[in-house]
Formats: sequence, structure tokens, C-alpha cells
Amino acid sequence: QVQLVESGGGLVQAGGFLRLSCVGSGRTFSNYVVAWFRQAPGKEREFVAAIGRLGLYTRYADSVEGRFTISRDNAKNTVYLQMSSLKPEDTAVYYCAASSSPRFGPRESYDSWGQGTQVTVSS
Repeated sequence: QVQLVESGGGLVQAGGFLRLSCVGSGRTFSNYVVAWFRQAPGKEREFVAAIGRLGLYTRYADSVEGRFTISRDNAKNTVYLQMSSLKPEDTAVYYCAASSSPRFGPRESYDSWGQGTQVTVSS
């Protein structure tokens, strides 16, 4: 498994932006599909965005399409989530996850998880 550490969360006003970072270590980072998930209080953890091993393919949840951008820099072992036009409903703990499967898969296919970073959007 690869170890993952997220950073970049914080408090922002609605309409603002944040950039989350996820740094991987312990394994060859480019061998992993990486995704962001989020979990709001009292809700299940939900998919946000994913990026393929080389960064050529991405996938987004409908709720963030057009507002969030996922990218990666394998030379820095880092995946980013650029979030703009933030809404109060984006408030959640955001988790980075990695999968050794070559394809985008369900949450259960991700076997490495970070500790999460809190994002709070005020109205």
C-alpha cells in the first residue's frame, strides 16, 4: 500500500476556492489511480473525483463537475484537487485514496486512504 497525506483544507466563504493536496509515499505513485472522496456529518462517504495513473483520464461526481479539477504531478508524488465556486454543501472531510487497479472503480477498490482534511464553506 501507499501512504497518503492530505493538506490544504480550511474555512472559506461561499463562492471561494481551495486547493487540496495529497502526497503519496512508500510505493511508486504512478502505479496508482487516485481519487478524492468526502464525508459530511451524518452522511456516507461519497466519490468526488478520480484521476488515472498518468493523469490522462479523469472522472467527476455530477455535483462537482465544472467546479472542481483533479490533477497530478507524479514527479512530486502529488495529486491536487482545485475547488472553485464552493458551496456550503461542499462542507465535509475530504479524503484521498489510492487504488492499484488500472481502472476507475467503486469505493471498495481503493485500499489506501489518508487521514482526511476538513473543508468548511460558510454561507
